[in-house]
Amino acid sequence: MHACREKGPYHTGSLREALVTLAIFDTLARGKRPFLPRLPGKIGMYVCGMTVYDRCHLGHGRVMVAFDVIVRHLRTLGFGVQYVRNITDVDDKIFARALEREIPFTALTTEMIAAMHADERALNCRLPDAEPRATQHIPQMLDLIARLIEKGAAYQGESGDVYFRVSAFPEYGKLNNRNLEDMVAGARVQVAEDKEHPADFVLWKSAKPGEASWDSRWGAGRPGWHIECSAMSMDLLGTQFDIHGGGPDLKFPHHENEIAQSEAATGCTFANYWMHAGPVRVNDEKMSKSLDNFVTLQALFTRHDPAVIRFFLLQSHYRSAISFSEDALTQAEAAYVRLVQSRSDVPVDAETDVEAIGRYMDAMNDDFNTPRAIAVLFDLAKRTDAAAAATLEFLGDALGLFPKSKAAFLADRQALKAQLTGLSDARIDTLVIERSQARAERDFARADAIRAELTAAGISIEDSPTGTVWTRD
Repeated sequence: MHACREKGPYHTGSLREALVTLAIFDTLARGKRPFLPRLPGKIGMYVCGMTVYDRCHLGHGRVMVAFDVIVRHLRTLGFGVQYVRNITDVDDKIFARALEREIPFTALTTEMIAAMHADERALNCRLPDAEPRATQHIPQMLDLIARLIEKGAAYQGESGDVYFRVSAFPEYGKLNNRNLEDMVAGARVQVAEDKEHPADFVLWKSAKPGEASWDSRWGAGRPGWHIECSAMSMDLLGTQFDIHGGGPDLKFPHHENEIAQSEAATGCTFANYWMHAGPVRVNDEKMSKSLDNFVTLQALFTRHDPAVIRFFLLQSHYRSAISFSEDALTQAEAAYVRLVQSRSDVPVDAETDVEAIGRYMDAMNDDFNTPRAIAVLFDLAKRTDAAAAATLEFLGDALGLFPKSKAAFLADRQALKAQLTGLSDARIDTLVIERSQARAERDFARADAIRAELTAAGISIEDSPTGTVWTRD
């Protein structure tokens, strides 16, 4: 494969492009590679987004936050980034859920897209520069399918469905480093009598009763999942672009099929770097809706500030697996609160610490190593000088970790804890006074009962000669 035409425009970074050695782990190369953009100072990046039939869960949030931080860092380096993330708004799951709720599928997707954007804003993720929807790119998909048929890389079966012919692409399997036979044996491949090969995948599905469909030269129908991303990415970024990303479950078959159909149609390398976020696991299983072991972001936000969720996700390298539990979130919250409490109460006007910023940049330029980058923030938090305070704010903002002021976060946290425990600050003060009175009257049973009530609500109390102080755990 070879380089092909350019595409733009690109969002321009606010800083001059830095001379850095940025290394990115490329799934296709199975190792880190120095990052070399196709065009000086510009990056085209496509990330596979959500299929909008339900609320986003923590695994989706992991992908949102991971690529948000990646784009933030690339722009900090001075690159102009065109960040594209698609929306799949036509799919079997969407039709099934809409039928279940007895609403039009477009009403369902509109509702879920709005919910997704709300979750994204809560996590302090910046919106992509473009957010194409599958239903808005049907003509581009039909053109791409036609090109594949003309090249002998696709065919229409007796059922009316149009399939990609995997035998027409000898490199099929290169992303996952597996040969065709092994992939077919190890995967759940849709069986269809009119396929030439079990691994051939659908590009155009013939219309089914009660489902939305579009006209085409192969009959009424709708696109297959894989063709959507190829058509949308090439329409917005060009035949070849810099970075293609997504979640861990997309490597096969989705991304493998994207490569095959795109490169078979153009003869060009599709994406120069392939990046995949790691999974979120629950009891050693990947969090997913199919396993019914997921927790929605909406539910998490009722118990934890979204900034804590973002911090929890960034504590792990974007490629590593994350083990989710309430205990893990509680520990992350405790660490994040310590970091926030070290921030200055007022804006700091001071020069930043060049050495600390250098260590942060070294970490982020090493395949966006956020755990090492966050360690730099905690080192700064131990200091009391103005340079450390100014640098902590600068780097925290670079990671999107401080969407609120120190006072606002702590106040919101207190309010959330009060809501969860059902105890307001005023009620806690009253209980503490009642306990002090009970102790003075030597009613120790009543005093112990009040302490137990406060402890169960996550309230710690500490007695001293000057009085009793309480804090929310």
